[in-house]
Amino acid sequence: MTGDAPVNSEIRALLRALDGQRRHIVGILDGLDADALRQAVLPSGWNCLGLVQHLALDVERFWFRAVVAGEKDVIRALDDSDDAWQVGPDLTAADVLGRYRHETDLADAVIAATAADTGLAWWPHHLFGEPHLHNLRDVLLHVITETACHAGHLDAARELIDGRRWMVLT
Repeated sequence: MTGDAPVNSEIRALLRALDGQRRHIVGILDGLDADALRQAVLPSGWNCLGLVQHLALDVERFWFRAVVAGEKDVIRALDDSDDAWQVGPDLTAADVLGRYRHETDLADAVIAATAADTGLAWWPHHLFGEPHLHNLRDVLLHVITETACHAGHLDAARELIDGRRWMVLT
């Protein structure tokens, strides 16, 4: 990390795209009750809360705080973490959505403090082998893609739960 790196127009544009996908994640779930948020609608068995927790921990926290920033406490916690897709009964929807918002805020702080071409602070060779991402720009593009993909999953889940669609073209 470079510390207080100026956020250039390219990074601002990428962050706007990511923010749009983040808003989609939260917005498509608006109005679902606790039972619906935990309802599995696909054969794989995941539910909306599990997907949001996955985005908070395995995407926002992992890629920005561990890979880009190299935060040692986050990297250490990765070895002890349970399956993020599984949300225990002790966690409420507000807890999971709050954690997602918190992790996106922390990710934004990393982005603001890192120049686009800054090399990664840590790479999980044990998960991915040789690096296929090399700097903040690469990570941002990866996270935008993954978040958009999961937003689509939530669109399908929401439509199966109660028929609501995020964007309807007329």
